[in-house]
Amino acid sequence: MKKSLILAALVLISTGCFAQKNPLVKKAKNYAMAETPDFAAARAAIAEALEADPTAENYYWAGMIGYQELTQENYNQYMGKGVDQAKAGAAAMESYRYWLKADELAMIPTLDKKGREVVDTKTRNNINKKMLEYYKQQELVKYGIYLDEKKDYEAAYNAFMAHLSIPELPMMQNEKMQKEMPRDTTYMLYKYYAAVFAVQAEMHPEAVVLLADLKDGETEPVYVNKFLYQEYLTVADTAKAIAVLRDAIVRFPEEEWFIQSFVNIAIQTNREQEAVDYFTGLIERNPSDMLFYQKRGVMNELLEHFDAAMADFDKAIELAPNSADAYAGKGRVYYNQAVKLNEAANNIMDNREYKKALDEMNEVFRQSMPYFEKAHELEPTRESFLQTLKTLYYRFRAEPGMQEKYDATVQLLESL
Repeated sequence: MKKSLILAALVLISTGCFAQKNPLVKKAKNYAMAETPDFAAARAAIAEALEADPTAENYYWAGMIGYQELTQENYNQYMGKGVDQAKAGAAAMESYRYWLKADELAMIPTLDKKGREVVDTKTRNNINKKMLEYYKQQELVKYGIYLDEKKDYEAAYNAFMAHLSIPELPMMQNEKMQKEMPRDTTYMLYKYYAAVFAVQAEMHPEAVVLLADLKDGETEPVYVNKFLYQEYLTVADTAKAIAVLRDAIVRFPEEEWFIQSFVNIAIQTNREQEAVDYFTGLIERNPSDMLFYQKRGVMNELLEHFDAAMADFDKAIELAPNSADAYAGKGRVYYNQAVKLNEAANNIMDNREYKKALDEMNEVFRQSMPYFEKAHELEPTRESFLQTLKTLYYRFRAEPGMQEKYDATVQLLESL
């Protein structure tokens, strides 16, 4: 059988055959169905037809030109000639949009010969079949994947959203069709990909809608919540961003990223006390989780609740003796107290009292040193620990052994 006959058979089998009243539509079909199709001419003819007679049936046949071009490309692939995915995908999107318009027009009541209001169920049924075929063959998904590879993320988003919309279309709401379009794990995964494309295209409101819908599901839940948090920040909805983190900390206790992000945003937005209260609630439910004590210690430290911070870091060390951050937290409490003493000393005019204040300050600086040394011992390449030790060793460089420690610390920093 000739190629043109095979292609014609595919179209006739899937669409049915009925007479065309508009000669321009027939002309367009002839161009599209020729042995060597002329899709440009077919589109020009159908454009004229739609301008003169914008009926549901004619919009359906406008969609069939794209469908025929897609069929041609799929046939080429079947014959081992390869597929032009750009052409095939664009044709699929074109036909999808024409069919949406066709269905809209098909549902507008008209009067039959007996004066009764009727809708164009025949055209609508034909559209249904085509939409279901596109959905099951994942034609729009294929195009979206191609567009993603080309880094055209907005178009990829649109292609995936077109695919996802098919089961939701009013025309597809019958029990038989719905059974063939389950909202299964694949469907939810495609929704996740559409959200990622929206993020990449900087379509932030669109990304938020999709990610919020996926937030409590099982499709890439960690990434979904991370993306959603960041998207809420992008659209300046800090309250919802924090709410995402609160939920995620409980749901994904092994993901420290959420806890650290909560700490960071609490600091940036002056919500330290709110964070203390939140971590207190978590500790009441999870009294053996070291990380909650360590993070609450940081918040208490920032609020200058030094005794409470020290108690939190001590508890964190009790629960996790190898926690470098908890040891560094204790060191910071002493270090920051020494800084405050230094600020106070600068306001003292009496030389004797000034010297006494400096001695007290240096003693507190000295108390911080062993905790930073322990933190460095546990994490030898953490630059922040080394930088603090460098400052401390320099402060006491006149004392025995301190100059050597300072020099060794400088060398370590240079080697990182």
